[in-house]
Amino acid sequence: MKVLLVGVGTVGEAIARLSAGRPWLDQMVLAGHNLDRVRQVADSIGDAASHPVAPLDASDADAVEALAREYAVDLVMNAVDPRFLMPVFRGALAADVNYMDMAVSMSTPHPTDPYSQTGIKLGDDSFAMDAAWRDRGRLALVGQGISPGLAQVFAAHASKHLFDEIHDINIRAGGDLRIEGYPFATVFSIWTTIEECLNPPLVWEKERGFFTLPPFAEPERFIFPEGIGPVECVHVEHEDVAMIPRVLDARRVTFKYALGEEFIGALKVLHAIGLDRTDPIEVDGQQVRPRNVVSALVPDPATLGDHMTGRVIVGTHVTGRKDGKPRETFSYQMCDAQDTMHRHGLQPVAWQAGFNPVVAMELLADGAWQGTGVLSAESFDPDPYLAILDRDGIHHATIDIEPGRAFA
Repeated sequence: MKVLLVGVGTVGEAIARLSAGRPWLDQMVLAGHNLDRVRQVADSIGDAASHPVAPLDASDADAVEALAREYAVDLVMNAVDPRFLMPVFRGALAADVNYMDMAVSMSTPHPTDPYSQTGIKLGDDSFAMDAAWRDRGRLALVGQGISPGLAQVFAAHASKHLFDEIHDINIRAGGDLRIEGYPFATVFSIWTTIEECLNPPLVWEKERGFFTLPPFAEPERFIFPEGIGPVECVHVEHEDVAMIPRVLDARRVTFKYALGEEFIGALKVLHAIGLDRTDPIEVDGQQVRPRNVVSALVPDPATLGDHMTGRVIVGTHVTGRKDGKPRETFSYQMCDAQDTMHRHGLQPVAWQAGFNPVVAMELLADGAWQGTGVLSAESFDPDPYLAILDRDGIHHATIDIEPGRAFA
């Protein structure tokens, strides 16, 4: 497989480094607007033939198409900020090649009732182009990170093997990860963090369809495994909720994240004074986007690995029935910050998000996953995916929970 990797930031670097040397990879073109950054990642891999460098403006679909055609790639791997997702998505389609990303198209809140009704949902623009991809006979595999991505593989596995009837599919992300030495820092793009945390979170119920809630709604103390115990999680807008009901039969689908009271408080202050805004304002005669100012002031997540301690768990909590009896399970992936830095030189969230596209690329390369149109992980057989995790020694586990005892 020949791949055009668009974006070599925190997660793009992880994808490039984790895929290097894989037998299915012929070439991975590293492309981005910051050539110094792109070259730094290429130098860390040390093989200019297999990992050439190219400048690219990800907001220009024509430029994406041209670069994909120049290198005759089989797949465009989109690892840029979600703001630039759709130009890369369209550029790959125009180039007549397969495509993968770790998110979906962005949402626009309902104009008058944002905390109850949906506006343009996450993924609406992506899935609206399903017919165009099918007409070309090409696949756009969207949302293929840890969550979305592996979380949906876990949901598909539960549906296939663990349940006769599914009630709830709840994605939960938390742990005891700490970033030492910084009053405010994020584990991935602050721009994306603000977007998903302050947008109205999405919920799906079979009887009601999609609806929204206020940010940080319905706090709960989910009991995480591996000795971590109860951690408060809150609703956050996330792609998984928009994808899972398209394929799997469930009564309710949610996503909640353990943000912490202090972090939530900081986000609320940013929102209250308008620093989360993306529209330009005039400052001393210059046009400035407030969110870009915040982004420039917080540390780069790619540089924080040495300051991180603790563990991150992302998993899928499923309730339902098996053999006529109530059942609850939690399937999850856990990583330790110091371990991922020692073994891979990557901070934990970058590694978690990065290894999943690499697994999916192998499945596409060997034909274990096949399809056309705009699809996400729950549309495919989870077994070969989890088999690769086992082969590569990537931690994952499923535990049974006594029904009704998932929360403290």
